[in-house]
Amino acid sequence: MFKQHRFYADSLDLEVPNQQEAIGYLQDLPKDRVFDRLNAARKHGRMLVQPRCGVGDHNAMRLLLRELEEQAAPDIATVTIDAHTRLKRFEVAARLAREDPKQLNGYPLPAHGWRAGRELNEAVMAPVQIRHGSPDPRFLFEVAIASGFSAFEGGGIGYNIPYCKDVPLRDSLSWWQEVDLRCGELARSGIIVDREFFGTLTAVLMPPAIQLVMAFLEALLAHQSGVRCFSIAVCQTGHTVQDIAMLRAIPLLARRYLPEVVEQVYPVLHQFMGPFPMPREDADALILRGAMVAKAGGALKTINKTFQESFGVPTREANVSGILLSKAANSWILDLIQIGDEHVETELKWLLEEVEALLAPVLDATDLLHSICSAFDSGRLDVPFSASRYAKAQVMPMRASDGAIRIFDFGRLNIPQHLRRRHQQQLGHVADDDVFNKLEADIMWFCRTQVQEDVGAISVPLPQIA
Repeated sequence: MFKQHRFYADSLDLEVPNQQEAIGYLQDLPKDRVFDRLNAARKHGRMLVQPRCGVGDHNAMRLLLRELEEQAAPDIATVTIDAHTRLKRFEVAARLAREDPKQLNGYPLPAHGWRAGRELNEAVMAPVQIRHGSPDPRFLFEVAIASGFSAFEGGGIGYNIPYCKDVPLRDSLSWWQEVDLRCGELARSGIIVDREFFGTLTAVLMPPAIQLVMAFLEALLAHQSGVRCFSIAVCQTGHTVQDIAMLRAIPLLARRYLPEVVEQVYPVLHQFMGPFPMPREDADALILRGAMVAKAGGALKTINKTFQESFGVPTREANVSGILLSKAANSWILDLIQIGDEHVETELKWLLEEVEALLAPVLDATDLLHSICSAFDSGRLDVPFSASRYAKAQVMPMRASDGAIRIFDFGRLNIPQHLRRRHQQQLGHVADDDVFNKLEADIMWFCRTQVQEDVGAISVPLPQIA
């Protein structure tokens, strides 16, 4: 247990069970854990579908989980944590949970406590994952494990650099290292916690190589701490070939960098996280496209979106629709859709070279945590559009004329010239005085008013009927 966090439990008048009691509860819980579902998905060649959901009121959260299971049967359920809890404003979250839970943008698990967490867990047969965004998740993790949740998303890079301005990277990496050490202890007791690494980052025009590098660095740190289940999550760029190549890179990179646990590395795709089109038919098409790309790329799980993404927090009905639409990608009927493997293999080759170029100098050190911090400090690692002052944020991505995400300004990334030339050639049409107009258009890529413009802009072959 994280003794230094006991005062949070005391201030909220919470009691957290001891480690053995929590392990016993997890062992006796009569349902799958996330690890079990991922293994079954791999065995049967099936893709899992998981929604996002989180509301502030406990009874409303329990009802939401139950209704989603009854109406759409997601393979994995989600408890999304509110922003106050993410930033350790536990007392604020507890007050709002009592007085006005609708002011919370998620479920304040520490405020409601582990007994309430167990009520959520026991309300559904699907295993439950915690999704949040905390640079320091230690106390949240303790309550999550006591609640019997078997998957925990995030890491010291992905849940700091994109979201926080002033949290030192060394601190967040050290805090997450404590969580991973706890996962290692649990694994030795027979409890495998799925750790999902958020390669999605800022989710805006995020180059695939950067997504993969950050997720694998977090996974490598977690492996050193004894973690035994690794979900490598990336986000849909919107370019079919690039997305499939990015997913197919994950098992190849796992064989190279995590050979001892390669069978416990699972590719995951977050459906498109940029601005969504407003027309229902376009939003539904984007969701189905994301699910089909995830399946074609070998993802074992996709986190679905809804047709209400452009309007705000989705309703239960919209989430049900998104889950069912995403599940359709598992249908044998869509096996008629074929992807041009030649294009994917070409993209994959370049992508693997970029990832290796970025990782090699960071991994060539005895202290990986220190090496990551040094690389961010020098700019050899960087995240576009990041909030943190501990990242340079000098890298500028853009869309090429075929819709693929390429890098316009490499900042100080350690990318060799022959790899840079490919990006520069594909972005050769971009004028320096039009950079910001181009960026705005690229960010709003799926929100054009004319559907014909979308079709015309994508010259790389989309899936075709065989």
